[in-house]
Amino acid sequence: MTNEELANIMYPDVTHDIDYYEKMYPERKLPEGAVVSRYSPSPTGECHMGSLFSSFIDEFVAKTTGGIFFFRVEDTDKKREVPGCMHRQLRDLKQFGIVPMEGVVAATEDNKYTEVGDYGPYVQSERIEIYHTYAKWLVANDYAYPGFETPEELEIMRKNQEARKVRTGYYGAFAKYRDVSNEEKAKLIKEGHPWVLHFKSHGNYNRKIEVNDLVRGKVTFPENDMDQILIKENGIPVYHFAHVIDDHLMHTTFVMRGEEWFPSVPLHVELFKAFGFKMPKYAHTSVIMKVDEKTGNRRKLSKRYDPEARMEYYHEMGVPTSAVHEYLMTLANSNFEAWRDQNPNADIYEYKFDFKKMSLSGSLFDLEKLKNISRKYIASLSAKEVYENTVKYYNEFDKNFCNLIQKYKDYTINVLNIEREQKKPRKDYAYWSDIKNGISYMYDELFTNITYTWDKINNISEIKDILNKYISVYNDTDDKDTWFNKIKELTDSLDGYTSNMKEYKLNPDNYKGNVSDVSTVIRIALTGRDKTPDLYEIMKLLGNNRVKERFNKID
Repeated sequence: MTNEELANIMYPDVTHDIDYYEKMYPERKLPEGAVVSRYSPSPTGECHMGSLFSSFIDEFVAKTTGGIFFFRVEDTDKKREVPGCMHRQLRDLKQFGIVPMEGVVAATEDNKYTEVGDYGPYVQSERIEIYHTYAKWLVANDYAYPGFETPEELEIMRKNQEARKVRTGYYGAFAKYRDVSNEEKAKLIKEGHPWVLHFKSHGNYNRKIEVNDLVRGKVTFPENDMDQILIKENGIPVYHFAHVIDDHLMHTTFVMRGEEWFPSVPLHVELFKAFGFKMPKYAHTSVIMKVDEKTGNRRKLSKRYDPEARMEYYHEMGVPTSAVHEYLMTLANSNFEAWRDQNPNADIYEYKFDFKKMSLSGSLFDLEKLKNISRKYIASLSAKEVYENTVKYYNEFDKNFCNLIQKYKDYTINVLNIEREQKKPRKDYAYWSDIKNGISYMYDELFTNITYTWDKINNISEIKDILNKYISVYNDTDDKDTWFNKIKELTDSLDGYTSNMKEYKLNPDNYKGNVSDVSTVIRIALTGRDKTPDLYEIMKLLGNNRVKERFNKID
């Protein structure tokens, strides 16, 4: 019996040959050097920092080369599939500015997908006929065969290999059904015995192949000689097989994936070679690391132990998308920060990504660094832009506050503009979630039940005396110099206080306090805090009447 006859028995329902699909999915018409990349998660878990990192780079290299970034669903593991997972993954990516140009572009919680593009279906479970067509070709061309081994037989084989201290796996003399005649294989199929499809490796473990990884450079491997399973008993392909077919037909030119797939490269090389397909360029990245707070040692960033590994964390905290992108690029390329320093106002997509600048040992995640980037980003925005983002955030997470700042829109924009339009703007906010606490004292509706914690001047009688004297001279139409001179004059009128800071520093024991202490009394009375942005601007926005009302609350 020929291999082609065996292939017909194994796949009687396959009606097309591979030429049919080669014509259905022609080469893409893209500019020279354009990258076709993909993000292809399985619907078995939620988005995490590693997902965001990978998809961001995939999208970045495609966009900056005039290429295509597509989203493919690898849903062949139906037992572990989580309902609504793709919906949440697409949502999470979109929240951080990563939107596929092609592929599955939307999904509902009941697992209904919307696809865009000419290279679909982009959901692997809908491509079974395609996989079987290429599987049939492999059998007909002596690159695959059916195997009928049971799990029990495989376990016995593994233990035997371990006892003999040889490599474990299904290869060579251990590949039980490799050299069984086609007639016997056909007989077992007709009798209804369950079977899997094995790759029939033509490799030699004692020979070497060289692969050029974009991150790791040239790496030498032994050739693959394992007769790996390509299609399971249920007819569903494994990752090794499905991704080769999909990336070929979808004309993927670049694949970034985790270092756990690095040992599989020889198998993938042989699969591409068997079909005569051109391999995409691979970039195998190390996991994102963090310093463990307890041990001080580096370890993998974990969804289980680290809230910052979850995408929900960044959404709930309101981390700006642009800040996340900036931070991800600092993780991805060691020279990005130097580029940003030289190009502070450039769009991030003007940066030329370099895979050789990626860490081989795993980039170190630093939440404080992300916060600093985020503070700098928010500080660079106009007050109106901050306001719009704040409304968007609190509309989801705190509607009462959202309604309040919308009620006082112009006032809120002015509050957010305090110390913003200057050479070095304040960097008070790392996240959008910081803003409510940062400006709440500016709203009478929120300035209630305040517990005043006084500083150096803490005698209530003395405090009330200071406030009463000051309100009698304060005027919200004063310019800043006049405003501050009135505080200085008030300070000098108080027994034991001086507005001369130089004198105070020289002889502090001669005084009860100075102009800074008096200003702090005014600050705390008006805001409930001893540290705020510019007090003059705060008072100007509050106005005479509200300043007086707040002073009168002190008793």
